[in-house]
Amino acid sequence: MSIEQKSWGTAGPDNAVLFVLNNANRMTARVTSYGATLVSLEMPDRQGYIGNVILGYPDLAGYLADQSFIGSTVGRYANRIANGQFELHGKRYHLSKNNGPNHLHGGPTGFFARVWNAEPVETSGSAGVRFTYFSVDGEEGYPGNLNVTVTYSLNNDNELKIDYEATTDQATPVNLTNHAYWNLAGGGTVRDHRLILYASRYLPVDETAIPTGEIASVIDTPMDFTAMKPVGRDLDAVPGGYDHCYILNDFEGLLTPAAIVEESVSGRRMEILTTKPGIQFYSGNFLGDPFVKHGALCLETQFFPDSPNQPGFPSCILLPGESYRHTTVHKFSLPA
Repeated sequence: MSIEQKSWGTAGPDNAVLFVLNNANRMTARVTSYGATLVSLEMPDRQGYIGNVILGYPDLAGYLADQSFIGSTVGRYANRIANGQFELHGKRYHLSKNNGPNHLHGGPTGFFARVWNAEPVETSGSAGVRFTYFSVDGEEGYPGNLNVTVTYSLNNDNELKIDYEATTDQATPVNLTNHAYWNLAGGGTVRDHRLILYASRYLPVDETAIPTGEIASVIDTPMDFTAMKPVGRDLDAVPGGYDHCYILNDFEGLLTPAAIVEESVSGRRMEILTTKPGIQFYSGNFLGDPFVKHGALCLETQFFPDSPNQPGFPSCILLPGESYRHTTVHKFSLPA
């Protein structure tokens, strides 16, 4: 295991740093303090050729101009909040609207657009980086000062682990995730990627992608990934493409299998486990230059969208004295 770091330019008055994590199996993860972002993840294919399996930009300038949250940590609340508002303990809070009438991924200057403090973290079995950020009371409209820690680590079992922690001094919604766009082939579209989601239910949405409150079965619908199938098989039967939250089966708050993705030409396989109850599957419907439509997919582990306004959903409210904790593991392999 090894860690390298170097200066990666400036974002306003702040200096960004790039960290390079290597394991013994020729895997390399690059992460930057700008947005606590996963910049690239390189690994061999079945022929031994090294390729990058996520979308990214070659330099900081790309991320400064990015509008798609490429690879970033998103928060204070990942996904959408209807009409950019919610009520908490009798007070209504108004958030910025950056997705039509709705608030998305923490707003236009959410966590993805901030420079985080960073320090390398090494153990006998992994190499990683711990990012910390202090989100002030009122930032993007959210109540409370929030201390956030996101730790990336890469080990010799070919696991990329992301640990999230947060504490607050006022009640506030918290929902953190990583917004990596995966393409295990390293190019082309993901229509031929095969996907299984350990979820027999999902959340239908309205025309602005806000959950209706209904919990629906995926069985015998285009939403069904309970058995592995190509992403593109039913993609065109879903208006606008996939951008839906799936409810994980038998969730009890422990590290739970959420998804498997396979790509047959490269032979690469990715398993995802998480401690959160949902996973947002997004099929890259609005990707544009320099990327291509459906050129990657997102599998964002999280609380359900619009939870602050949906009392029937698991609570996303963090209280003073409590700790928000969330772990997601991406495990890579080359099955025979």
